[in-house]
Amino acid sequence: MTVPLGEVPLADHAGVYAALAGAGFTDVWSAEVAGTDAFTPLALAAAWQPDLRLGTAVTPVFTRGPGLLAMSAAALAEAAPGRFALGIGASSPVLVRDWNGTPFSEPFRRTRDVLRFLKPALRGETVDGEYDTFTVRRFRLERPPAVPPPVLLAALRPGMLRLAAAEADGTILNWLAADDVPRVLAELSGHPDDFEIVARIFVCPTGDAAHARALGRRLISSYLTVPAYAAFHRWLGREPQLGPMWRAWAAGDRRGAAAAVPDDLIDRLVLHGSPDECRAQVRRYVDAGVRTPVLALLPTPELAGGGAAALAETITGLGPGGGR
Repeated sequence: MTVPLGEVPLADHAGVYAALAGAGFTDVWSAEVAGTDAFTPLALAAAWQPDLRLGTAVTPVFTRGPGLLAMSAAALAEAAPGRFALGIGASSPVLVRDWNGTPFSEPFRRTRDVLRFLKPALRGETVDGEYDTFTVRRFRLERPPAVPPPVLLAALRPGMLRLAAAEADGTILNWLAADDVPRVLAELSGHPDDFEIVARIFVCPTGDAAHARALGRRLISSYLTVPAYAAFHRWLGREPQLGPMWRAWAAGDRRGAAAAVPDDLIDRLVLHGSPDECRAQVRRYVDAGVRTPVLALLPTPELAGGGAAALAETITGLGPGGGR
C-alpha cells in the first residue's frame, strides 16, 4: 500500500500500519511529491510494525545531493535491516525545477549517475570520481548499513527500462494498465532472476463508477500531460485515445482536456468496483509479471467522513485475504 493514507495525520498512522499488517499487506511504499517526504512515513512504519517491508517509490534524483540521498537510505536501512528498498527516479520538471529550484537537465544521465554512485556507496565503499552530471570527492558513509538496500529504478520507456535491467535491482512502473505490462517487460530482457518488478496501481474501491471516473479523469489529465508520461503513453500506442486530451491541454483548456479522456481508458488505469473486483483486477498485473503490486488508495464516497473505522474496513477488504 502507498502511505501515508488519506488525511490521517502521521502521528496517528500507528493504527493504519497495524490495520495494513493485519489485513495481510506485506509492504508499505511512500511517494514524494508535495506531501510528506519519502523517508519519514517509512521510519515510523519501521518502528511501529517491524514485520512490514518498506520502499520509496520514488525518491527524486535531483532534489537531494548524492551523499545526502545515500545517508537517508542508509539510515532507513539501518532502522529496518533487510526490509527496505530504495526506489529512485528522475521525477518531473515541475517538482524539480518549479518547486525545488533545481535545473531539470539530462534526466537519464542524472538518474544513471546517481544509481552508479549509490550502489557502491551503500556497500560502504569510498566513492571518488567524476560522473557526467556531478563529481563526488572521497565520500564514504560513516554508518554503512549491515544489509545494503536494493536500489530500484523508476522507468517508463525503453532507455530507462534497459538501464534498470542492466544495473539496478529492480524497476518501478507507474500509470500503466495490466495489458501494458508485457510490452514493458519485453524491454527488461536479461535482468537477473531476483530482479523486482514493482507497479503502482491506482485503486478506487467503490461501486460508484461515476465518482471513480470523475476522479480518474482529473488524475489522468493532470499526470499524463506531463511530458515523460505523455511520451510513455505515445510509446504504448495511445495517441488515438489521448490525442484529444493532449491537444486540449496544450491549448490551455483544462476542463476540455479532462472531458476528453475516454471512460474505457479510465477503467483500465484507475481500478474501481467492490474490493473483491479491485483485487481481481490487481491480480491481472501479477499474472502479467508484476512481482510487487503497490496500491494507491483513492478517496471514495464511502470513506468521506467515515473516519478511521471506514479506512480500516476498506484496508481489510482490499487486503490479500479479502477480510476472510
